[in-house]
Amino acid sequence: MKFPSPKRQIITEAAQSFTFTRRTMVLGAIQGGIGALLAARMAWISIAENEKYTLLSESNRVNLTLIPPRRGWIIDRNGRPLANNRTDFRVDLIPQRVVDADATVKHLAQLLSLESDEVDRIREELDKSAGFRPVQVADKLTYDQYAAVSVRLPDLPGVAPSQGFSRHYPAGSTVGHLLGYVGAATAEEYKERKNPLLITPGFKVGKDGLERAFDEHLTGQPGAKRVEVTARGKIVRELTTRPDTPGHSIKLTIDAGLQEYAGRRLATQSGSVVVIDCTNGDVLAMASMPSFDPNSFSDGISQLEWAMLSQDDHVPLRNKTLQGLYPPGSTVKPMVALALLEAGIGPQETVGCAGALRVGNTLFHCHKRRGHGAVNMRTAIAQSCDIYFYQMAQRIGMDRIAAMARRCGMGQRFDLPFPSQSYGTVPDPAWKLKKYDQKWQVYDTVNATIGQGYMLINPLQMAVMAARLATGKQLMPNFLHGAKRPSPSSVGASEEHLAIIRDAMSAVVNGGGTGGAARMAIPDVLIAGKTGTAQVRRITMAERAGGVRRDASLAFKLRDHALFQGFAPFDNPRYAVGCIIEHGGHMIRNEDAPMIASDTLSYLFDPKKAMEKLETLEKGWGGTPTERQARQMGAFRLARAIEKGEVPPPAADNASNAAEAGNSATPSPAPPAPDEAGDVPPPPGSNVADAP
Repeated sequence: MKFPSPKRQIITEAAQSFTFTRRTMVLGAIQGGIGALLAARMAWISIAENEKYTLLSESNRVNLTLIPPRRGWIIDRNGRPLANNRTDFRVDLIPQRVVDADATVKHLAQLLSLESDEVDRIREELDKSAGFRPVQVADKLTYDQYAAVSVRLPDLPGVAPSQGFSRHYPAGSTVGHLLGYVGAATAEEYKERKNPLLITPGFKVGKDGLERAFDEHLTGQPGAKRVEVTARGKIVRELTTRPDTPGHSIKLTIDAGLQEYAGRRLATQSGSVVVIDCTNGDVLAMASMPSFDPNSFSDGISQLEWAMLSQDDHVPLRNKTLQGLYPPGSTVKPMVALALLEAGIGPQETVGCAGALRVGNTLFHCHKRRGHGAVNMRTAIAQSCDIYFYQMAQRIGMDRIAAMARRCGMGQRFDLPFPSQSYGTVPDPAWKLKKYDQKWQVYDTVNATIGQGYMLINPLQMAVMAARLATGKQLMPNFLHGAKRPSPSSVGASEEHLAIIRDAMSAVVNGGGTGGAARMAIPDVLIAGKTGTAQVRRITMAERAGGVRRDASLAFKLRDHALFQGFAPFDNPRYAVGCIIEHGGHMIRNEDAPMIASDTLSYLFDPKKAMEKLETLEKGWGGTPTERQARQMGAFRLARAIEKGEVPPPAADNASNAAEAGNSATPSPAPPAPDEAGDVPPPPGSNVADAP
């Protein structure tokens, strides 16, 4: 089969010319289109996006750095600073810019002579840090240290030295729980707010206390600094600087001198003192000790110091004034007596106290084993007779007592600028039924009437109760100086009944009652008050038969709480005080609640005399809180070093000598004075013996 051969195409010059021309036009059109696109793009970049690329090119030449604003001062009622700012040199690390973290940290540790625990903190924070959030290396540097880091910046990428302001608390640990502290913003805070100021080296936000509550008010507006830099980031010259705008200051009702005195006067104890102005409810002092030094937290606390604070059985990290809850013990007896008067019980009615009272199948004891004999209301308050209140409370019932307790401030929620508070409990039949689905029993009333059982209070509420008993008005605690407040309403008790209660509270201190240690050494100034003891353990019948163990023989957590509430002057109340010594046990007279409260109030009448006494006492306590904490930190650091094998343990003979020296330096507990020995064991555990 033959296939037809294809026709031979004849290529002419005209055909070739046509083909070439057509291809040329296509290629030309494509080139023209590309050229037009390029021209349009160039026009877009040079005209429409001129500002963007100008800024980008400028950023290669110029660095814009935010200047953290200075925080507003926190001042006391007299204008004295409680928290201010001071200039300092500091060094931070920007994690995302660090090339070799270990080498950089090691180099900085050598340059700045950092402690090993500081190095551990920096490395831990670098691991947890996100992006550009700065990690503080050190602050309060000398100029030589600052210069030594600055000249080595080309070899230390990610290191950011700066000169700025740091938060300073002149009173140290005595304002720790009151003011709180500041610190660098966390990664979570930055993700939530997306504010570049939060990742600016040196910028701090409020973390606790009033610093946190008023953080927005205290934070000012940042400044900015433009500097010309080389391609490697080395500063050539400073171009312009816009200064920061400081935050607003806050004036508190606190008296700075009294606040520091109260914190120091708490001595080596764990507890709280609150002082309130009886004319308007202003809080003049709110000390909780032991505490932390807010300067340490603001500077970046080391792991070692944090471990020491968190392991201390005196719990220095807890604000005992607002977060601590304690049975009020016998300090509620004046309030209960006021409820008795309002219920129609006369102040001269007597009760026979034989030392114990059987309620149902349980025997409730008075703190005086042999009893007080026949006692009326004044004597019962002055001598803190439990039997009187056991019997009288059963006559009027718990509802009336609970109502009076609430009117006196117990269990009340105050509108305060603090992020965390505990409010206590005022129990009654309705409360128990709702809480435990159980009916109220007579023994519940007996326990509550002496401030035990379910009843709980914090030190601020105790001071408020004292102020309301002193004035008959429902004063509300206030921390902002000059704040507008409505006139307080009445407690709902007659002036005649209030006078009876005040007279009985004066007898507690000045009439041979249980609070003789609270007598003031200020001429013509008498203090009225009420002592209290709150037990934290149950005393069995067997122990009672063999002799109740003294607090000195018990572990710290098993000792009684010591309490005192009162006001001065007795005849014209101006100041009210509440003091709770956690597990104090009434063991050391000059470190007991009555004397601490009395001395604190005496500062308001004669500061010089009060300070002279305090300085004398502090010599026996080992110095001021700052000095004692420094020694505690040194001992803790040494113990950790021995534990890690970095330091050899002391020789056995040296250790024993040191132990003997330590024991001899510790003051032995003084026996209670005759006039205050009466108010020692009233609570559920102490007064309730095992059923026979």
